[in-house]
Formats: sequence, structure tokens, C-alpha cells
Amino acid sequence: MNEKRILRRVPKAAAPAAAAATADPAGVRISKLMAERGLCSRREADAYIERGLVFVDGERVTQLGTRAAPSAVITLATAARAQQARQVTVLLHKPIGYVSGQAEDGHQPAVTLVTRQTQFAGDATQRFQPAHLKGLAPAGRLDIDSTGLLVLTQDGRIARHLIGDDSAVEKEYLVRVEGSLDAHGLARLNHGLELDGKALRPAKVAWMNDDQLRFVLKEGKKRQIRRMCELVGLRVTGLKRVRIGGVRLGDLPLGQWRYLREDEKF
Repeated sequence: MNEKRILRRVPKAAAPAAAAATADPAGVRISKLMAERGLCSRREADAYIERGLVFVDGERVTQLGTRAAPSAVITLATAARAQQARQVTVLLHKPIGYVSGQAEDGHQPAVTLVTRQTQFAGDATQRFQPAHLKGLAPAGRLDIDSTGLLVLTQDGRIARHLIGDDSAVEKEYLVRVEGSLDAHGLARLNHGLELDGKALRPAKVAWMNDDQLRFVLKEGKKRQIRRMCELVGLRVTGLKRVRIGGVRLGDLPLGQWRYLREDEKF
């Protein structure tokens, strides 16, 4: 009697990165690792992965959700690095009456001020190009009643550095107030207040003159300074952001903008 031989198809070995994802379910999503290392934002990482522009330990990765060991070596292809080099960051002196993000309640978003006509005449970095508006988004908020330095960027690395949960970048404000403030109230502004049931990080708050305070914060809750002042009996009558990290508003005119220079770092 003839015996029938049963053949079983043996699956091909998975690529190293994919194998690592299967073998190590406790690994970290590659997009998360890339964002944590400052290579790009998580959204950008997913786009690069889909285009095959990401390499993990030398192997190309194209599958979204792939995981890798926290110690994995991750690199970007030349095309991805070239794309990042073309991304721009804009510094805008936002006027009162403009919202930082999407249009709301009939008010225009600040990005509508980024035009050829409103570029600062003293900006020698480069001239405005319409392509620079694509994906240009605010990295942090500045409320409608406030003025001063607003950063808009195409670069996810800069956005994460400025507004990520672990960001420690200082933001400096000049704040005009009405009301009386004793030494205890000033001490509470520096450290001792909470908003929304959560203690605020230590701040640096000091008088500049009889009616103006200088605030330096490392966080940016919605209308934070106005709400802090209310808690100690003050009313804010004017608020202007003059610095973010190592970048100052300087002599940038109200309603105008310029590009971030290569020698400037947040």
C-alpha cells in the first residue's frame, strides 16, 4: 500500500523588526520611541513608517504599530531627513482678537496673519512661500485677549519640545494687573496654587513696577495666568508673552512675523 506523505508548509522567517514585535509584546511602539527621542512627532513617525523611511536596527519598517526594544537603533532615511530640513517655524507677534488655533466664535486664527505682506521687513532668513503654510500649526496657546510671541511650526520635533507633557521650556510674560497683593499672595503665585484640582508647577513671579508683574512659567494651562491672579485677588488688564525658552519677541512689530533663525534655540 502506498503511503501518502503529508507536506506542511513552513512559514518564512519574519523580518527582524517584525519578529521583534511578535517575540516581545512588551516592546514599545516605534512611533512612540521616535517621538521620545526627538526624531519627529508620532504623527510624522507614522507617515514615515508607511512610506518605508524608517529603519530599526538596520531593517526597514513599513507596518504601523510595530514595536521594538527601548534600546533599538532607529534611523530615518535620507528623504525623511531632507523633508525635515525644509520644515519651517514662524514667530508671530499675535495681536488681541486672534485665536491661536482653529477659528471660533467668528474670530480668525493667528495663522491667517502669516502672509507675504506681513512678513517682518528685517527678516533675512528667507522669503515667504505658500508651501510654508501647509501643516503650520501653533505650538502652544495664547488666548484671544493676550498678545505677544506665538510659535507656529511644521516641525513636530519643535512642537513636542515646547508643549509635550515633559516640556520644561520657560515662557515669560509681562502682566498688567489691578488690585492689591501682599507678600503672602506673591508667595502663593510663585508656588502654592492649584487649578482644576491639580497643583501648579513652581513659577517665578515678581513685580516689574507698580502695576505690572513678570511671570515665568514652565506649563501652559488654559488662561493660567488670569486664573492664578484671580485666586489672589488680582484682575489682569493686559498680558504679553515676550519669551519662549531662548527665543525673544524682541522688536518684532505687532501683527507681523518672521522665520526662526538657525542660530536660535528654544
